[in-house]
Formats: sequence, C-alpha cells, structure tokens
Amino acid sequence: MHADSRFASEMLRAGASGYLLKEDAFEELATAIRQVLSGSVYVSPRIAGAIIGRSMEPDPREDHALSSGGNGGGGVAMLSPIMQLSPRQREGLQLIAEGRSTKEIAFDLGVSVKTVETHRRQMMDKLNLHSVAQLTKYAVREGITSVDR
Repeated sequence: MHADSRFASEMLRAGASGYLLKEDAFEELATAIRQVLSGSVYVSPRIAGAIIGRSMEPDPREDHALSSGGNGGGGVAMLSPIMQLSPRQREGLQLIAEGRSTKEIAFDLGVSVKTVETHRRQMMDKLNLHSVAQLTKYAVREGITSVDR
C-alpha cells in the first residue's frame, strides 16, 4: 500500500504474505495472489530492493523486544507501536496525518464523528502521543504518509 520500506517491513514481520503498492497494476495483483496462494511471499518489485536493503540493517528495537518471562530466557517479542494499532486505526492515522478533518474522515470511513474521535484517542493512548501534531509527525516518520501529500 505505502511505498515506504519501513511500513512494508513491519507488515511482513507481522505476518503478511504479500505487499503491493496502491499504484500497482491489476496484473501484478493477480500475480501476487497466485504466489501467495502457492505458499510464497510476494513483494512489489518497486519496493523489494528497499526492503531487502533495510533488512540488512540492524533493528534498534531488538534490544528491548524480548522479555524473559521467567523461563530461562525464552522471550516473547513485543509488538512495535504501529503494529499495536488495528488496520482501521492505521487507516484513520493516515487520514489524520494527511490533514483531513474529523468530519471528512468520518464520511470517508462511513462511521460517526464520535467513532473517529474514539479511534484518535485510542491511537494517541497506544502510541503515547498527546496531540494531532504528534500523530502527524509519527505517521510521517513511520511511512504511513509522506510530507508531499
């Protein structure tokens, strides 16, 4: 969906079997579906190189990602903050970061203004952010949207 390799990498780490960009042609979607159904992972060629390059870099979150759980070191990986958001919350975060008003977001998503406000509050709580400006900065930093949109 998003051309930022950070976002694609997170989705693949979370268990996605494929990753396409919004701009990809129908033929590529068909190819991706066939590959995923056959048990392979599919990544849009337009972002694959960036993902591979990024996977070669050390992940700074690895230092704090494990907790011992008292069983002699067998830890459980913690979800990154962005992965704690539901897909609907990530969609709302993208719209907020793109400067859409609460009413516009509610209309686009087919929900009430109150629902948008609730999702925004939940996102802020999960991400430990305290303003729409911080949400926007976070969305740009994580590749959910870009500054040139």
